[in-house]
Order: sequence, then structure tokens, then C-alpha cells
Amino acid sequence: MDVISVGEMLIDFTPGKEANSYVRNPGGAPANAVIAIARNGLSTGFVGKLGDDDFGRFLKETLEKEGVKVLCPELTKEAITTLAFVTLYENGERSFTFARKPGADMLLTKNDIDENEIRQAKMVHAGSVNMTKEPARGANLYAMKLAHDNGKLVSFDVNYRDTLWENEAACKEVADQVYDYVDFLKISEEELYFVGGEENIPAFMKEHGISVVIETLGADGAKYFFDGHTGHQPGHKVHAVDATGAGDAFWGGFLSRILMSGVTTKTDLTEDIVKEALRYGNASGAVCVQRMGGIPALPTREEIEEYLNK
Repeated sequence: MDVISVGEMLIDFTPGKEANSYVRNPGGAPANAVIAIARNGLSTGFVGKLGDDDFGRFLKETLEKEGVKVLCPELTKEAITTLAFVTLYENGERSFTFARKPGADMLLTKNDIDENEIRQAKMVHAGSVNMTKEPARGANLYAMKLAHDNGKLVSFDVNYRDTLWENEAACKEVADQVYDYVDFLKISEEELYFVGGEENIPAFMKEHGISVVIETLGADGAKYFFDGHTGHQPGHKVHAVDATGAGDAFWGGFLSRILMSGVTTKTDLTEDIVKEALRYGNASGAVCVQRMGGIPALPTREEIEEYLNK
């Protein structure tokens, strides 16, 4: 298997065409990212708890239809599937209101992590949202440490959501436990606090042994930090209608391009590979924001390549 993603899968209720209406869409950053990777033709698996309810069954079916192996197939009766209500703004940006006290995703345990699947994968990906509480926090840490200890590539998305944490410091305290296992780190320009500011990124990478840091800049593209070098890949000027899942489309495209370039260990990385992956990821995000609704908006490899060849 190429990539295993660990974390939350939930329902995004995005605004409908009628006033005060919502449309049900599958979502959740790790699920978005792994489906983006699957749509690039790579083999994928997802580890995350879903509720034994209509939403959980819908999400499980979504993974199966996308060709993502469901690595935590038993639905839980202990909590409902997590729900997120999305508010959209005129520039395509959004905010979230979560129904998650608790949500099923928070009940992931170490016992749900299949060690053999992790050892056979090329990469493990996770993010901070599923780490707000135990037992899911420990399960995510365990999966990333297991992957790291077995020489697998590890990706982590800071993905700070202020409504889910007491404050940034609380999230940072948890994220600080992850970095020593990480090869690819995704942060936004609003999350630079987590790495001590942009000027501190090279030292931060050296301290934790991180190979690549990508700082996302929204419509302005993204910056890369690799092996003492840094650069900027401009964004694409498109009409954005919904930014939900755009960062995950970007990251799924980026990680897909890394693996499609033949990278299996961090020693395989070159600056050219990172730059090309960034270019590819930017295109993936640009296609995504022109559509509505998270996972339904994620592009395929063919669509990304067609966009790049325009």
C-alpha cells in the first residue's frame, strides 16, 4: 500500500442553493487527503472511527467507492459520526461549527492500528484534529511513531481548528510530541506560531529531523523549505467558490507527486522533486476550489495534468 491516512472522517454540511439549507458531503482532512491520493491512482487505506449510524455507513461506502481500504471497518455505537457545519464567505473561505462531544472519530484506539499494514505502507499521514482528546491522540502518535521506527515516510498537517482546542498553546503542546517522527510537515501562514515563526523553520527542521516543510499561502501559493533551501510556488488565479478541502487537495496532490517520483525514503528527495510536487499540489488545489463540497471537489490525476497542460 502506498499511503495510510489516520484520523477523522466526518460529515461536512455545506450551504445549499436554497437559503438556510445545507448539503451533506463527506469530509475530514485526513480522509480528504487520502481520497485525493487515491484519485491520483495510488493505493490507499484509512484508519478512523465512524459511528454506527446513517452518516457512518455513508462515509464507509464513500471510502469503498473511492478504492480506499477501510482499515477500521467496525462502526461504533458509543458516539455518532462527527458533524461539521460550514459557513462560506464571499472570497471562498470558510469557518466550521463542530458537533463532536464526543464524535466517533475521537474514539480511535491503539488497538485499531494494524501494525502489519503500517509496516507494509510507504507513507503514513495524520493531522491534529483527531488528537484533541484521548484515546485518539495516543492512537495517532502510535501510528506515526510505528511508521517512523519502521523507516516509512510520515506526513503531518498541523491543521489548527480554534473551536476544537482551548487555545493554540494546547494544540502546540500535542503537536510538539509529533515532530520527531515527521518527514513532511504542512502548515499555513496562520500556523507559523507552531514552528516559532517562519525565520525559525530551518532550525526547527534541523532540531526535529524534518525533511520538508510546506507553508501554504492560500491564493498566493506555497513556500517550501528543504535542505537549507527555500522557494515560492505562486498560486493560480481562479474563481474560488468553496475552499473546503482545498488544502487537502493540495497536500494530497503534493504527496502523490512525491511518491510518483519514486521517493520511498527521505534520502531519495531532491529540491527538484519537491518543487515539482509543489507545482502539482498547487494545481490540485486550484481545480478543487472551483467546485463545491470537500471530497466531491477533489480532482483526479487526469484533471490535474490537463489543468497543468493548459
